[in-house]
Amino acid sequence: MGEIKQFDFYKLIIGVLTTVCSRKKEILETLSKEFGEIDYVSRLLDFNYTNYYNSEMGDNIKRFFVSFKELIDPSALADIKIRTNELEKLFVDGTFSQPAWRSRGIERGAEQSVHAAENGSGEVEARKVNFDPGILNQSRLILASTKDNAHRMPLSKGIFGEITLLFQKHGIQPFHWTFKDFQSPEYAEILLELRAIYKADLERRG
Repeated sequence: MGEIKQFDFYKLIIGVLTTVCSRKKEILETLSKEFGEIDYVSRLLDFNYTNYYNSEMGDNIKRFFVSFKELIDPSALADIKIRTNELEKLFVDGTFSQPAWRSRGIERGAEQSVHAAENGSGEVEARKVNFDPGILNQSRLILASTKDNAHRMPLSKGIFGEITLLFQKHGIQPFHWTFKDFQSPEYAEILLELRAIYKADLERRG
């Protein structure tokens, strides 16, 4: 019989999408209040890999990544995803007519293959900030999602976990399901920086 052990601690990261960069300080303060001291904020990146969010958030979407000093138990990821969904409501501005394919749960990356009218499925709140929480260790990045898929594992409370990519000696190894942005050299550079910070965190912990 295998010995049951406690999980190793992981590093919490959050990928932020926004069209209100003028509120970046407020976004960071909101995240820090909720999840503790921030130890890394990436540069702003253009998010032009998909138009999935444009009808809701508008054009000129930017992405940046944030990580937190305190390492966490990976079993907390589902609760963190639920909480970040709630925090997004702090940055709602008006409503938008949701495209039909989004109301059916089609996720980004697949929307262009869906034949659906663009007349929407009713007015819903329009977020101007989207939080994508995940956790990483020295070998992998795991992202949380509310959407089921063959490559995702149920965590708890309706939240799924996805191994989005692996870390290797000289870079990252994506999968065929990995979002295109997470396969980009720009993201790889940032994620490898975060992995190095995590490694230093472990060394300080002894």
